[in-house]
Amino acid sequence: MALFLQEPLAVRMRPRTIDEIVGQTHIIGPHTALYKMIHNGYVPSMLLYGEPGVGKTSLAYAIAGTVNREFFALNATTSGKKEMEEIVATAKMVGNVILFIDEIHRFNKAQQDYLLPNVESGLITLIGATTENPFHEVNPAIRSRCGQIKQLKRLTSEEIVVLLKRALQDKTRGFGALSLDMDERFLQMIADGTNGDARSALQALEAVVYAARQNDERIVVDEQLVLDCIEKKGFSHDKKGDTYYSLLSAFQKSIRGSDVDAALHYLARLLEGGDVAAICRRLLVIAYEDIGLANPLIGVKVNAAIQAVERLGLPEGRIPLSVVTVELCLSAKSNSAYKALDKAIADVQAGKIGDIPIHLKDAHYDGAKVLGYGKGYVYPHDYPNSWVSQQYLPNELEGVQYYSPKENGEERHYAKVYSRLRELRHKQ
Repeated sequence: MALFLQEPLAVRMRPRTIDEIVGQTHIIGPHTALYKMIHNGYVPSMLLYGEPGVGKTSLAYAIAGTVNREFFALNATTSGKKEMEEIVATAKMVGNVILFIDEIHRFNKAQQDYLLPNVESGLITLIGATTENPFHEVNPAIRSRCGQIKQLKRLTSEEIVVLLKRALQDKTRGFGALSLDMDERFLQMIADGTNGDARSALQALEAVVYAARQNDERIVVDEQLVLDCIEKKGFSHDKKGDTYYSLLSAFQKSIRGSDVDAALHYLARLLEGGDVAAICRRLLVIAYEDIGLANPLIGVKVNAAIQAVERLGLPEGRIPLSVVTVELCLSAKSNSAYKALDKAIADVQAGKIGDIPIHLKDAHYDGAKVLGYGKGYVYPHDYPNSWVSQQYLPNELEGVQYYSPKENGEERHYAKVYSRLRELRHKQ
């Protein structure tokens, strides 16, 4: 078997023009403005963002190939001012060039200060790529120079199969020159196992072909080999990336929405990422933010589960995590307590404070009685049910209502007590 050692398959199979791109039709389909601009020879500066393997680099190369323009590629973490000076010098000789900068969110100030005037003058067309959300992580000065900010999506399983077939059929860049026995269902297995990541899918195919056995001048692929080559290929986890925070967000929102299966799915992905501490913190927040007074004991249960996880470690720690996740999902929900506090905080920040009623002020020091502090205070424990009506809020806020109880779970009881106490207080 002839081995392709010069470049990885994923690099060799990059689309040469935008018409060879598979997927991303929402950005570069024939109906889009960007497609029409490029076919008319105009390339705007742009930012491309999305998860690894969705085709950001491939799209940049395809754009350059379509307009047949001088193309340069740099990485913001490894390239400096010298490389950019050489690119600018070339642009001054040949005219506008396309500069692709990967990981552009890591662009430092010196690089930026040198490059941006050349982008503004039209000498350089900038295509930046990032796995981060550019609205959060990319410098506003760069964003303002980019007329297009486009999010690329993971490819569908069907689109991945198209790429794999193309690689198997291409005799120059792919494996078309080889005598290869490979069932089409194996291509579907690779597509399903790489979760929309084109690079991972092509890497898996390459690994399969090079690991396959030869039989009478033919290369034979079996199912177990495919399974070995795609193990965990479709999983990615970046504890500092946009996807990581989206996973935590989806986890909490699934619990809040009482969807057990979705919550367990996101819990599994977070566990595979290995950040147990973040999972525990989020579960504890959920217990008080989303369940709250509807099930007041849930916080105790979650805290006990966290302590169990700390003692057990993984993989056994997943067991208490699964239990509290399901219980949180199926518990009655209430956010009334912290929402009430937020209203009170808003009043305090807006200056709605007022003086503490004099009968509530501290009277446990010499001279307090001279000031009248504590005078008139009524001790609730001296009365039936340890309750007596008296004013607690400052005069300016008397009668205000921050807490709006919900009729969910255990909070039904608190709602009745709260309403009755307000009624009694206002009758006095």
